[in-house]
Amino acid sequence: MTIAVMTFRLHAEWVHSLKEKRMIVKSLIARLQNRFHVSAAEIDAQDVHQIVVLGVAAIVPHAAMASSLMDEISAFMGAATDAEILEETREIR
Repeated sequence: MTIAVMTFRLHAEWVHSLKEKRMIVKSLIARLQNRFHVSAAEIDAQDVHQIVVLGVAAIVPHAAMASSLMDEISAFMGAATDAEILEETREIR
């Protein structure tokens, strides 16, 4: 059993309120969960309306599958939102 963990820090310059940010975050998390069957949540900067920090985790059978899944999630994040990806971290445990 292997755990794949990713963190994304996004900058959404067009967001002007926490309510608007919340709508974007909820939509993005739902699409990640539905498409990849992963756990996802906003993990930091909840009070900053233009920064989104998401954590994504999945349990997979082996490291090769974890790497492949993380590549797919990374590509999805680049295409799923207009927000600029400031930072992406990956960890396989």
